[in-house]
Amino acid sequence: MVVRRVCEVCKEAESKYKCPSCLSPYCSLSCFKKHKELPCEKPIPSEETPCPTLPPNKVFQIADPSHLLQRSQLDSIALSTEIRDALKDRDLQNIINKIDSSADAARELDKAMELEGFRNFTEKVLSVVNP
Repeated sequence: MVVRRVCEVCKEAESKYKCPSCLSPYCSLSCFKKHKELPCEKPIPSEETPCPTLPPNKVFQIADPSHLLQRSQLDSIALSTEIRDALKDRDLQNIINKIDSSADAARELDKAMELEGFRNFTEKVLSVVNP
């Protein structure tokens, strides 16, 4: 299911862009200019569920450096409202934590990919990383 966002300025057209400051969706340059007439700020992250910190003894080894995401791709994921909203789901959080804390993460990932909700989430991430 694809969620279509409406421009926050004109409230009519489908938004294609997001304000770099406040992430408010807009559809065109004229709407962006109208939006910028009022000051806006970056949204304050929710304090509802703090992100767990990695244990200090966890070591990551990447066999193929081409599998690493570029900073711009990571930023796109972090700024995606759709992904941030999906990550509020407790079930998804539990699945990700289970994969992350598993001694056999590859096997846990394979099991998670059998779940429709997790598959949909990974598709969202991939669509943001490779538009």
